[in-house]
Amino acid sequence: MRRRDFIAAGAAALAAPWAGASPPGSDLPKGPVKILVGWAPGGGTDVFARIVGQKLSEVWGRPVVVENKPGATGSLAAEYFARTRFTEGINLLMAHVNTHAISPQIFRSITYDPLKDYAPITLIGATPHILVTSSRNSHGSVQEVVELCRKSPGKISFGSSGTGSVQHLAAEMFNMAAGVKSIHVPYKGSGPMQTDLIGGQIDFSFDTMTAATAQVRAGKMHGIAQTRVNRAKGFPAMPTMDEQGFKGFDASSWYGVEDGGGSVDKFAAFMAAEYKKWGDVVRAAKVTEES
Repeated sequence: MRRRDFIAAGAAALAAPWAGASPPGSDLPKGPVKILVGWAPGGGTDVFARIVGQKLSEVWGRPVVVENKPGATGSLAAEYFARTRFTEGINLLMAHVNTHAISPQIFRSITYDPLKDYAPITLIGATPHILVTSSRNSHGSVQEVVELCRKSPGKISFGSSGTGSVQHLAAEMFNMAAGVKSIHVPYKGSGPMQTDLIGGQIDFSFDTMTAATAQVRAGKMHGIAQTRVNRAKGFPAMPTMDEQGFKGFDASSWYGVEDGGGSVDKFAAFMAAEYKKWGDVVRAAKVTEES
């Protein structure tokens, strides 16, 4: 059976942990169950994969192994998955907004087609981002950040976890919507970026809510706005970019294999919409792998 058919055949069973409807199936292919993750252990994507893997193991009554293949903001694993002909077991990939909506439109080395080389199964989660700064700063609204950028064009810096990351693209989206110019400072992850942000070496970041929450609640970083249209339950008092004048501003890190679940068609349509949205940002902002 071809890989795309194989993954599609497992769609109903994979949806079962959330629906709570199906008992362990005897009609599933024999062999190991693996979930491939394009990031190192301990990160948000890895954590999501292990939660899904544990639930699948309970439902299917078989071990589920999470295999990490980090590199190139997840694209190394996505490329491997698209080009490998699996001969046994059930093989799943933790897709990500970077691997399936952003990176293929920036990096020339990527050869897979995120919309044609995979069979989508379900969206398991979407994490908002937060516009954050050091708690040493007094900026309390998005408009204050806009005014700061206008007073010092090309001098205010936004850190990210790497070129082509959602943090990077969210900052570019902000620049275009506000009509300002800022400096992009890429890092090799949110950890080192946060260190410099807290220390004042950079000014702002659209960090993921997952990575930023601990520092915001500890008072080391100040959260100015969140980046989904509706407020996340974890930060009910923090306004959204949309509420602060950036109508329709919506940026999140999502995961597939608060908006999870749903049908295969729903996830496929979501992926296609995200691919178009971020592609428009990449082209309008002229983002390249050298950015």
